[in-house]
Amino acid sequence: MKKEVVLFQNINVKIACAVTATLIILVYCLVSQYKENSSELTLYGNVEIRQVTVGFQVPGKIVSMSKEEGDTVSKGEVIATLDDTDYKNSLEKAKADVKKAEAISREANLKYERNGPLCLNNVLAKQDYDTLLSNRDRTKADYLAAVAAENLAKNQLEYTEIHAPDDGIITTRIQEPGSIVVAGQGIYTICKNRPMWVRAYVSEPNLGNIKYGMKVKVLTDTVDPKTNKLRAYEGQIGYISPVAEFTPKTVQSTEQRANLVYRIRVYIDNIDEFLRQGMPTTIKIDLKS
Repeated sequence: MKKEVVLFQNINVKIACAVTATLIILVYCLVSQYKENSSELTLYGNVEIRQVTVGFQVPGKIVSMSKEEGDTVSKGEVIATLDDTDYKNSLEKAKADVKKAEAISREANLKYERNGPLCLNNVLAKQDYDTLLSNRDRTKADYLAAVAAENLAKNQLEYTEIHAPDDGIITTRIQEPGSIVVAGQGIYTICKNRPMWVRAYVSEPNLGNIKYGMKVKVLTDTVDPKTNKLRAYEGQIGYISPVAEFTPKTVQSTEQRANLVYRIRVYIDNIDEFLRQGMPTTIKIDLKS
C-alpha cells in the first residue's frame, strides 16, 4: 500500500513539473513575442468617405437625370435639370424691366440737369426743384432694383441645373424625371473620392505612443492578384480625439465594449478605385518612427 502511495506521489510530482515547465515556456514565448512587436502597434478600422446630398436651389419639375447609381461624376458636370421655361420667361421680363427703368431714370436725370440750375436764379420754385431731385433719386433706385431683380432671375435660371460639387460616385438616386421637387430636396447622394480615411480606436495605454502626422501602413483583406499580397496603402494619422469613449457596440465582446478608447483618423495618401466605404482594414504603426 505504501509503495502505491509513493508511486502515485511521484507521478503527481512529474505531472506538476511538466505543467510548470510548459507554463514557463509559454510565458517566455509570449514575452518574447511582445518584445518583438512592442515597436509596432496594430489597429483595426473601417474606411470612411465623405458623402454629400445634392439638390436644386429652386423648385420645379425634373426633366432629366443623367446619372445612375454607381456612375462616376466629375466636378462641375451637369447631372440633373429642371424645366426652365418659367425661369427663362422671368429673366426676359427682368431684362425688359431694366431697360424700362433705365429709360425712366435717364429722363428724370436729364430733367434735373436741365431745370435744376434754374432754381439758383429763382426761375423755378423750391418745391419744383425738390420734385425734380426726388424723381431723379427715385427713378435711379428703381433702376438699381430692376438690375438686382435681373441678377436674381439669372441666378434662378442657373439653379435649374445641378452640377457635381466634386469628383465622386453616385451612391443613391433619390428622385426620378417627372418628379415635382422643392428647393433643397435631395436628388442624388454623391460619395466623394477625396479625402478618404480609416476610422479606428486606440486604447489609453497606447495613446501616448502616437502623434499627428505619424506615417502608417494600411492593409485591406483583399489579395492583389498581381503580387499575391494584401493590398497595402500609405497613410498618416490626421486626427486624434481628445475625448475618450466606450468601444463602439459593433465590437461584440462585452469586456471590450466596456473599455475606454480614443477615436483616430488615418488619412490615406495613395487612394485608388479598390477602396470602398466601410471596408475593414488593418493599420500597422511603426512606433519607432
